[in-house]
Amino acid sequence: MHQEPTNRRRLTLLFRAVIEIVFIVFLYYSNLLMGEFTQTNGRGKSITFALNDIVTGTNFLIAIISALIGWVVLEHFRRKL
Repeated sequence: MHQEPTNRRRLTLLFRAVIEIVFIVFLYYSNLLMGEFTQTNGRGKSITFALNDIVTGTNFLIAIISALIGWVVLEHFRRKL
């Protein structure tokens, strides 16, 4: 069966958006994790303690909202240029 080109294009745009949003969330969490191991936060923290400290519902909500805002801004600049 022959697929419509518009369906393939729509799926490609959706996959690109999902990948970009997931990447922004990854950067957010990696930044939080690096912040847990700074000198001001103290020594002797384990990775398990740090992950329990940063993986919360509030942080996830902030990550998703900021990723969506970041994606919208990227799309705006992508279309402007």
